[in-house]
Amino acid sequence: MNEAAATPAIETESVSYTYPDGIVALEDLTFHARPGEFVAVMGANGAGKTTLMKVLLRLVQPQRGQVRLAGSELSSLRAAELYRRIGMVFQNPADQLFAATVEQDVAFGPRNLGLSEIAVAGRVDEALAAVDATALRSRPTHHLSFGQQRRVCLAGVLAMRPSILVLDEPTAGLDPVSESHMIELLLRLNGREKITLILSTHCVDLLPVLAERIYVLRQGRVEQEGPPQTILSDPEAAARAGLRLPLIAQLFHELGRRDGLPAEHLPLTIEQAREQVLHWVSHGRVTHGGRS
Repeated sequence: MNEAAATPAIETESVSYTYPDGIVALEDLTFHARPGEFVAVMGANGAGKTTLMKVLLRLVQPQRGQVRLAGSELSSLRAAELYRRIGMVFQNPADQLFAATVEQDVAFGPRNLGLSEIAVAGRVDEALAAVDATALRSRPTHHLSFGQQRRVCLAGVLAMRPSILVLDEPTAGLDPVSESHMIELLLRLNGREKITLILSTHCVDLLPVLAERIYVLRQGRVEQEGPPQTILSDPEAAARAGLRLPLIAQLFHELGRRDGLPAEHLPLTIEQAREQVLHWVSHGRVTHGGRS
């Protein structure tokens, strides 16, 4: 592996941060995301997820430790360079939308890069198309639904063409249809555009189909780190971190506990559950009519 490939897109090393009121948000926390990787950060309220996101964006400065963007110290980068390379979508769109219309809001970042108006218009077209929001271009931002506001916030960040995107609870408060659209959008940005995605979330049911790797935080420290199959199929570890298993894994855990049906690994997706049931049937554990 060459040096460029080995260099994380972004990383923290032994980062600690304590708020002025004495609350320890992060303690000796080491984290990284590789170029093009989809990484999720989980944990109960107060675990340090949002503070980590702010550290990655240099919105708060850790008291100890280092933060590096593609090998460069975050503190050494000019603000314009930093926010051209990494963008954040906040949990509440009201914290991010400020212009009168969608077009003006999405154009703000590219315009402040000093691009020509023709180039700015092209960036706006591109970003709105990427989030399926072209039809919203001339709409007032305060007339948008919550889901539309989320997509416009994302468009404003994408208009800067970042290589890294940080999202704080991007599906929170969305209805099922909007949630599905957001998931499809994130997978497309990661898979097709190769944008490094770092997602802070409570929603364990989404992660098996989204994240390649998961960090579980507890009291500002990394409790666990690994692929979804490792992190999301351990009931005891989930309970320690104040989390629950994905619903499919919960169902199969109960089947094992109550009915003695063995599962070497708890399934996390419908396809994995199907394979497990077929395995039980083929080995005579269950029949097509129920328990054997």
